[in-house]
Amino acid sequence: MSLVNKSKKQKREALLAAALELFAGQGLNRASTAQIAKRAGVASGTLFFHFNSKEELIHALFEQVRGRIEEALVSDVEAKMPVREQMIRLLSNLLRYFLAHPDEFRFMEQFHFSAYNTLNRELHSDKSYLHGLMLRAKEDKIIKDAPSLCLEALAFGPIVTLAKEYANCGTPIDKHTFETTVSASWDALKR
Repeated sequence: MSLVNKSKKQKREALLAAALELFAGQGLNRASTAQIAKRAGVASGTLFFHFNSKEELIHALFEQVRGRIEEALVSDVEAKMPVREQMIRLLSNLLRYFLAHPDEFRFMEQFHFSAYNTLNRELHSDKSYLHGLMLRAKEDKIIKDAPSLCLEALAFGPIVTLAKEYANCGTPIDKHTFETTVSASWDALKR
């Protein structure tokens, strides 16, 4: 069945999938709405039926990807677990997700450092499970007493570097490298 006969929802999803692929490969500024519509198999006007602007499309894609990441992050984490175990699982889940979804990683990294990032950054809000856990761990003197931005840099620096190496260079990541990276992230945080 062609996209002509598909539902509005299917067309919207096709546009988001095409946008992800093109933004990840070409960048947020270089990928045009015409290219996205063509890749999705719809007319350019269809894109603007679903999204008022390229910026709205980018924000919708960010929300979709952020939701997937947040879901994957907490998939096997329970609040009753010790903080260390929760943090190790969260960091492992994040790295595992980025390695399994390199286009989403590239998109999120570009978005985070772009002028399009006018939305509240979820990692800097109490709405994020990981951020809330870091605050509790800091209060309980389990991790360093440092500003949140510093703690995030310590935790995510090794994770992002490894994900970037994989996504941009195709470097294979073996189990030892994966576990060592997650462990280094935790070691950087703990007291």
